[in-house]
Amino acid sequence: MIRLTRYIKPYLGFLLLAILLLFVQANAELALPDYMSRIVNTGIQQGGVENAVPLAVRESTMNGLLLFMNPGDTSLVMGSYTRVIPGSSEAARHLGDYPALASETVYIRDRIDAAVIGLLDPILSRAFLVLGGLEALGTAPERIASMEESARSDITDTIIERFGSMEPGSAAARAASIRIRSEYESLGMDSAVVQRKYIFSVGGWMLLLTLVSGLTTVLVGYLSARIAAGLSRDLRSAVFTRVEDFSSAEFDRFSTASLITRTTNDVMQIQMVAVMMVRMVFYAPIIGIGGIIRAVGKSSSMWWIIAAAVGVLSVLILVIFTVAVPKFKVIQKLMDRLNLVSRESLSGMMVIRAFNMQRHEEERFDKANQDLTDTTLFVNRVMMVMMPVMMMIMNGVSVLIIWVGARQVAAASMQVGDMMAFLQYTMQIVFSFLMLSMMFIMLPRAAVSADRIAEVLESEPSIDDPEDPENFGDGFSPVVEFRDVGFRYPGAEADALCGISFTALPGRTTALIGATGSGKSTVVNLIPRFYDVSEGSILVGGKDVRTVTQHSLRDRIGLVPQRSTLFSGTIASNLRYADENASEEDIAAASSVSQADEFIESSAEGLETAISQGGANVSGGQKQRLSIARALVKSPPIYIFDDSFSALDFKTDAALRRALKSRTARSTVLIVSQRVSTIRNADQIIVLDNGRIAGLGTHRELMESCETYREIALSQLTEEELA
Repeated sequence: MIRLTRYIKPYLGFLLLAILLLFVQANAELALPDYMSRIVNTGIQQGGVENAVPLAVRESTMNGLLLFMNPGDTSLVMGSYTRVIPGSSEAARHLGDYPALASETVYIRDRIDAAVIGLLDPILSRAFLVLGGLEALGTAPERIASMEESARSDITDTIIERFGSMEPGSAAARAASIRIRSEYESLGMDSAVVQRKYIFSVGGWMLLLTLVSGLTTVLVGYLSARIAAGLSRDLRSAVFTRVEDFSSAEFDRFSTASLITRTTNDVMQIQMVAVMMVRMVFYAPIIGIGGIIRAVGKSSSMWWIIAAAVGVLSVLILVIFTVAVPKFKVIQKLMDRLNLVSRESLSGMMVIRAFNMQRHEEERFDKANQDLTDTTLFVNRVMMVMMPVMMMIMNGVSVLIIWVGARQVAAASMQVGDMMAFLQYTMQIVFSFLMLSMMFIMLPRAAVSADRIAEVLESEPSIDDPEDPENFGDGFSPVVEFRDVGFRYPGAEADALCGISFTALPGRTTALIGATGSGKSTVVNLIPRFYDVSEGSILVGGKDVRTVTQHSLRDRIGLVPQRSTLFSGTIASNLRYADENASEEDIAAASSVSQADEFIESSAEGLETAISQGGANVSGGQKQRLSIARALVKSPPIYIFDDSFSALDFKTDAALRRALKSRTARSTVLIVSQRVSTIRNADQIIVLDNGRIAGLGTHRELMESCETYREIALSQLTEEELA
C-alpha cells in the first residue's frame, strides 16, 4: 500500500476533513453514555436535582442549615441567596413558582455562575445531609438550635462518616437530593416538573448529539466515497497509461489476463479498503482510546474488565490474521488463472467445438473455478468464525460488568447510571476492536492487490525515448536500412536474427519470405521498435530508430499486422483510427485500393456498418482488407504488410497488389508473405532461414542462386507458373 501513497496526495484535503469530522462524531458518540448516565442518576434517582444548591429554601430550613456551617461558609451561602418576605413585590413576582411565599419567608437563589455553585455544593450538601439525618431521628429543630456547637460538630462528623463521601453521585449526595426534593414539595413546587425539565433538557442534548453524529457519518461516507472512487479512477488510468507504454517484452512478462485482473479486481479491492479505511481505521482508535478514558473515569475499579476483553480480542485477531493472510495472495493468483482459462476458452470457442474438446475445457474451467472457490471459502470460514466469537466476548463482558457493577451499586460505591455508561463505553471499545479486526483482515488482501498494481506501475518499459531525441526534419526520405542486425528475445537462449543487412528504398517493394519461424515478422517488428535490436542498428530516413521518439517514428509507418485487429464501432470509425480527420474521399479511395469497397457497398449501412468486438462479425479476408484500408488512410511514407494477404483469394490478392502499386509508388513497401505469388514481382526479395539471410535479389535471380527460395517456390507453384 505504501508504494501507492503518491496517488492519495490529490485527496489529502478530503482525508483531513474526514478525520476532523470523525473526531467530531467520536466526541458526540462518546458523550451519549455520559448523558444517559446523568438521566438515570440525576433525572430518575435524584428527581432532577443536579446539586445541593436549591433554587429556593424556606427560612426555617435555611436557619437549620446555617447551624452546620462555619462563619465563612455562612457568609458565602447568604451572599448567594435573597430573602423574600411574604406580601412584598418580590414575593408577588415569585409566588407562582413558590406558593409557600404566601405565608412564609423564602430564600431564593440569585443568578450565580457554575464556579460559585461548585463552591456551594459541598457546603449545602453536608448541611442538608446532617439536617435530614437529625430530622429522620425525630430531633426537633428547636433542640438542634439549642445544642452546643461541639455537639453539633460531633453529630455532623458521625453522619458524614457513615456515608463515607460527599462527592457528586455518592450516597451522601443522593441523600441530600432527597432532602432538597422534600424542601421543594414544602415550597409548593411540583417535583415532577423539575424532574421532567431536567430529563428533557439532557435528552435534548442527547438528541442534538445524535443528529451531529448522524450528519458527520453521512459527510464522512461521502468524503470516503469520493476519495476511494477518485483513487481507483487514478489507479486504473495510471495502469492503462503504463501498459500503453509497454513494449512487447513487458507483454511477454505480464499476461493479458493478469493485466485485466490487476486493472479491475485489484483496483476494486483497493477501492473497497479505501472506503473502509477512512471510515474505520481512523475512527476505531479515536473511539477506542476515548472509550477507555471515559470508562475508567466512570469506574476505575473495573478497568481490569476492559483489559481482559482487549487481551482476548487481540489474541483472536492475531490467530485469524496468521491463518487467513497467506491465502490472499493465492486468491489473486487463482483469479488470474480463472481469467486466463475463461479468456482462452471464449476466444477459441470455434477451435474447441471443431475438435470436440468442450468437455476438456469444462473440466479445465471447473478446476480453476473450484481452486478459487475452495481457497475463498477457507478464508471466509475463518473470517466468519470471528463474528460469533466477538459476540460471545461482548456478551460475556456485558454479564461480567453487570455482575461486578451490581455489587458496587449495592455497596453504594457506584451509581446505576455509571454502571450503564461503563457498559456502553466497553461496548464501544469492543466495537472499535471489531472494526480494526475487519481492517486487519481486509488490508492484507488489499496490500497484495496494491503490490500487484505497483508492480505494473513500477515496471519501466525496456523501450523508451532518448532524453535528447533527434528530428527527422522536413526532407524526410523513407529509406529503411538494416546494418548487421542481431536480435535475441528476452530470456531466450539463442538469437532469433543474426547479421541481417539490407536496404529498402522508396518507390520499391522489399519482400521477406522464409519457412515458419525463420524470423520474418521479427525483422519488421524491429522497424517500429516493438523490440530493440541486440546488435547492429536500424536506420529510417538516415536516423537510428533508437535516437528518435517512438511517436515520430511510428507516425511515418503504416503497419498491417499479421493478426488483423478491428475495434468495436463502425467501419468508418475503424478506418479513421489511422487519421481521425480523414475525409470521405480518402476513406473511399483506401477502401477501393484494398478491395473492401465491394462488401462495404453491399451492406445497407455502408461505412456505418457495425463492427463487433475484435471484428467477430466479418470474415478473415474482410478483416484483412479493412486493416489494409486503415493503413492506406494514413498515407505514410513507409508501409509494412506482415503476412497481410494470407486470407485473400488469388484474384483479390492480385487486384489488390495492382491497385496498391500505384497508391504506394513513392513509399517504401515491406511485405512479409508465405506466398511466392504475392511477392514474385517485388523489387527485392529477402530469403530468411533460421534468422539469417539465405538469399537476396529478384524472383528470377533467387530461382537461380538460392536453393531455399527455389524449394519454397516449387512447393507452391509449377515450373511453368514460375517461368
